[in-house]
Amino acid sequence: MKKIIVSILVTLLVLTGCGSTAEKKDSLVIYSNSASDGRGEWLTEKAKEAGFTVEIVPIPAGDLTNRLIAEKNNAIADMVYGLNTIEFEKLKAQDMLVEYTPAWASDVDTSLGDGKHYYPIVVQPLVFIYNESVVGNDVPKDIVEFADPKYKDQYNVFSLGGGTGKTLYSSILVRYADPSGVLGVSEEGWKVAKAYIQNAHFEIKGEDYIGNVISGERPITMMWGSGVMQHQGERDYKFGVISPEIGVPYVVEQVAILNDSKKELATEFANWFGSAETQAAWSEKFGTIPAHPEAMKNASADVIEFMNSVHAQDIDWEFVTKNIDQWVEKAELEFVQ
Repeated sequence: MKKIIVSILVTLLVLTGCGSTAEKKDSLVIYSNSASDGRGEWLTEKAKEAGFTVEIVPIPAGDLTNRLIAEKNNAIADMVYGLNTIEFEKLKAQDMLVEYTPAWASDVDTSLGDGKHYYPIVVQPLVFIYNESVVGNDVPKDIVEFADPKYKDQYNVFSLGGGTGKTLYSSILVRYADPSGVLGVSEEGWKVAKAYIQNAHFEIKGEDYIGNVISGERPITMMWGSGVMQHQGERDYKFGVISPEIGVPYVVEQVAILNDSKKELATEFANWFGSAETQAAWSEKFGTIPAHPEAMKNASADVIEFMNSVHAQDIDWEFVTKNIDQWVEKAELEFVQ
């Protein structure tokens, strides 16, 4: 009788262990800097409907790359989406990304990624938006004009640790490239950058910076493209968009699979997530600008109007990638008050 009981217990333990392994094998952990404002919840639900069990972990862009590198030898995540080329190049340099080819690779412009390790899903023009009734004709035609003292505390910027904040900051510095200058930037460039930083209001966690634009309390803020679309829809408010002649920085959100991941399952998820159908639904819900041409055909009139109002700034991304960490460090040590 004792032998029978022991045998049953062993069998139960084995079955329980197998069940846990199977459950883990069939699920994906996905890190993203593009999971806020309901995106992570929406994606989790839609993925479940498509037969995937995913855990979306939201992490700000500046912290996300560092987190992944810190976990390199004890990886938790299977996939990452939302980072731009600069951040993915850092991960690739650490040999953390596997090569794969999603089913829709031939449908998109793979030059927006690297065509081997990470692929484009969303195009994000980074802009400053404003309250037209408050700012009126006094709106700057270019963000370098924020260096003028008259704009002191009139515009909101995000932390330089995040992708949007540091990319817009970099889009100023690249205009003043000088091989003999400090960190490759001329003295004039650093003067403009310093004034831009010191005249700005840095977002405080929890504040309604969009509400401040609408109320006129602080009538200008930086924002990524899909955020403009989402807030316009949710707030039923039309923002002005600063569109410099030189253009605005375009960043491209990419999707990649990490080493030590469930590659086959992750590839299946990438096939679904980056497909025209899913990206069209993603765009309809959150106002994203799809990298997939077929999804873009189904984008809303607001998205198409917005994309027609801006154009891409010509940026030497290699120059930016090489220097951006030091540029941010200089700003945080010398400019931020």
